[in-house]
Amino acid sequence: MPKTYTRNMGIITTTIIITNLVDEILAERGFIPQEQIRSVTLDNVLVDTGATRLCLPADIITELGLPLAGEIDVKTPVGIRKTKLFKRVSLTVEGRKGEFTCTELAGGEDRLLGLIPLEELGLQPDVINQRLIVLPEQGLGGTGGLSVNFLPSASFFSFLISHFL
Repeated sequence: MPKTYTRNMGIITTTIIITNLVDEILAERGFIPQEQIRSVTLDNVLVDTGATRLCLPADIITELGLPLAGEIDVKTPVGIRKTKLFKRVSLTVEGRKGEFTCTELAGGEDRLLGLIPLEELGLQPDVINQRLIVLPEQGLGGTGGLSVNFLPSASFFSFLISHFL
């Protein structure tokens, strides 16, 4: 018997937690209390393998206080345009956590989870069952994609406090 497909075939959405990585590090080192870590949980984020990065609306980026990394050109269905790139994003999806950049979306666009975070976190879209498959952690270094080689110095924290708090 042939399979019947619905209009939503292939659309995958997920819940993600986005946190300001600078806040996490400052709290871990005792410079700010845990309650001051800026973080949001977003439901129904569209998994889009056509997108490269995590893409968020400006209001969420502002709420999290993410630092600007610069501007980049992005290819969209309506052509190439400039967008802002933000850094120090701590992203958790399906229990996997990593550090990423994100681009700013123009108003009203869907929040997108792109290919780089999916691959780094070891997540594979299952378009038939409309879900993410959590792949085995081999090759991820046991950190879910998060680099543990970065151990900031005291002067780095002083810089963060003077520039972001």
